[in-house]
Parts: sequence; structure tokens; C-alpha cells
Amino acid sequence: MDETLKSVEYETLIEKLLDTDPKVRKDAAAALGSSGSEMAVKPLIKALDDANPDVRFQASKSLAEIGKPAVKPLINALKGEEGNIKRYATFALKNIGDENVFEHLIKALTDDDWSVRKTSAKSLGEMGSTEAVELLIEALKDEDWGVRLAVAKALGDIGDERAIDPLKKTRRAAKGDKEFKKVATKALKKMA
Repeated sequence: MDETLKSVEYETLIEKLLDTDPKVRKDAAAALGSSGSEMAVKPLIKALDDANPDVRFQASKSLAEIGKPAVKPLINALKGEEGNIKRYATFALKNIGDENVFEHLIKALTDDDWSVRKTSAKSLGEMGSTEAVELLIEALKDEDWGVRLAVAKALGDIGDERAIDPLKKTRRAAKGDKEFKKVATKALKKMA
């Protein structure tokens, strides 16, 4: 296929990312991801803030599919203001799995936006990041309940013994919070 036709196809897909129909936007994001083209990275990062969560999720999956060319722009997106973009950028970085993303996901554990902290904790747990254990232990004290749950689960997924005592202590302090106690107990069983 000649380069002019490829360029026209990309421009058409990028235009479809702005369509009023969320299904059209989602399909365009999927096609851009399948292309593997570095040209698709910038429009897909913009799509991380789409009004529709399915489009945002597909854009993050597509960025992960593009892989290494998307890492630096995604890291830059983590430094921005917008919560949706940061949340979905965290998800994409986790799925790329590049070793350069750990420090940025660890940094995201202290973001102002609770949902970014939660997504970061979840991502670090799924990646098995032992480098993050100390900060995750600290995040057991997070003001947001959902973040604390994600942190407890992440610590269980990582399975590092340094988390056993802090998890036990936090579980004991969570009087009346059956959900947290359940997640913490499950995490501790994974470490046994």
C-alpha cells in the first residue's frame, strides 16, 4: 500500500475519533491500535479523555498495543492535570510493561487524584513491582477507602513479606470495615 493511501486512512480514523457516535470512536481507536503506527499515539492520548468510558478504555488498550512508541507520551500525560487521561495512561503503561514505567507508576501513587492513585496501586500489583512495596505500605494510610483496598490487593499480588505486618496492623485498625478486612486477609493468605 502506498504512503499517501496510508496517510489518508489514518486521517480518516483520526477524524472518526471525533464522531458523535461512541461506537464509531471506539472502533476507530481499536483500528488505530491495530495499525501499530506511532502517528496514532497523540490522537489516542487525546481520546483518553473521551466522554465515553468504553472509548477511553479502548484508547488505552490501543496505546498499549502500539507499545514502546507510546511510553514517553503516556509518561508525559501522567504529568498533566486531567484525571481521566492520567488514569487511563496508567492503565496503558501497565499493559505495555516497559521497565521504564515503574518509577512513573510509583510517582502516581502520590497523585492528588484518588482514582490515579488507585489505578497506579492496582497496576503496580499486577506488574509484581517489588520496588513499590515500601510506598504501597505507606499508601495503606491513604485517605481514600478505594485506594486502600487497591493497595492491600496490590501488596497481596506482589507477595513481598515486608507487607505482612503493616497489612495485619491496618486490618486490625479497620474496625467495622468488613470489605477491607476481607481484601487484607486474602492478600495475607497469598503471602503465607
